[in-house]
Amino acid sequence: MSIKPPLPGSLGFGTAPLGNMFRAIPEEEAAATVEAAWDQGIRYFDTAPFYGAGLSEIRLGDVLARHPRDEFVLSTKVGRVILDEVEDPSGRDLGEKGGLFEHGRPNKMVNDYSADATLRSIEDSLERLRTDRLDIVWVHDVAQDFYGDEWLAAYESARTGAFRVLQRLREEGVIKAWGLGVNRVEPLELTLDLDEPKPDAFLLAGRYTLLDHERALQRLLPAAADQNVDIVVGGPYSSGILAGGTHFEYQKAPAHIIDKVERIKALAERHGVGVKAAALQFSLAHSATTAAIPGATRPGRIAEDIAALAEKIPAAFWADLRAERLVAQDAPVPAAA
Repeated sequence: MSIKPPLPGSLGFGTAPLGNMFRAIPEEEAAATVEAAWDQGIRYFDTAPFYGAGLSEIRLGDVLARHPRDEFVLSTKVGRVILDEVEDPSGRDLGEKGGLFEHGRPNKMVNDYSADATLRSIEDSLERLRTDRLDIVWVHDVAQDFYGDEWLAAYESARTGAFRVLQRLREEGVIKAWGLGVNRVEPLELTLDLDEPKPDAFLLAGRYTLLDHERALQRLLPAAADQNVDIVVGGPYSSGILAGGTHFEYQKAPAHIIDKVERIKALAERHGVGVKAAALQFSLAHSATTAAIPGATRPGRIAEDIAALAEKIPAAFWADLRAERLVAQDAPVPAAA
């Protein structure tokens, strides 16, 4: 399977930051960022109820409602139901992602991958997004980073609940595609081994980047390519550290990651290459990857992403990365400029 019709271009917009990830973002800034993406030709937008307990969906929907629905592709996620009841966002158990959306809405979030919860989640997302349909639905975070040793139980609940519902909705034409949206490769490898149901694509965040790609290269990406399952790359800048930020894996970057980034920067400067350009283009060079969806909270970042995608990178830069073992020897790299 694969996404049909294909995504509109290799660059989309990941809207997790619009859920007040790391900081409280003014409404006007959030709206201006979505409008900047639209004005510069971005036509694929990804969101999730998890992002600020519905805040990202609401903000995205407010802007996209002003544009023709047939002109963009929209994806969101299931696995968490947002309630009217409130809680302290800073006290949520988010596994390895503690405090990620502490500036988001205080609505209580319930993890639930059952069939009924999946249908409810979709209905709630449609309302928040102010739209009548979704193009792609991802099953969110059924992986170790949120559930630890219990992740297989969460996965099994999704397999017998959300997976089957989404496959039925695709077959009925209600949605165009479905898959998993996770930060780990193991759930995706497991899903590729299933006889049924069969997903169309995966959204893999942070696992096919300049900083972390060897595990995905071993089995996941070749198997996905063999089965014609598209890979959408989330987090191509590794939570910001490859774009001038300080976060890696949604937390402050550890010393060994900072050191690796500095070595990449040194090579990039020697060749006159932008690190953002290298990161974005690397994530799209594999035949299995169909799009990358970096996030942004400032309008100017969109233009930077578009420029990074168009930047010419000399083959000597990639050769030096390989020589210094900063990229896997068998990782595909962009064609020489």
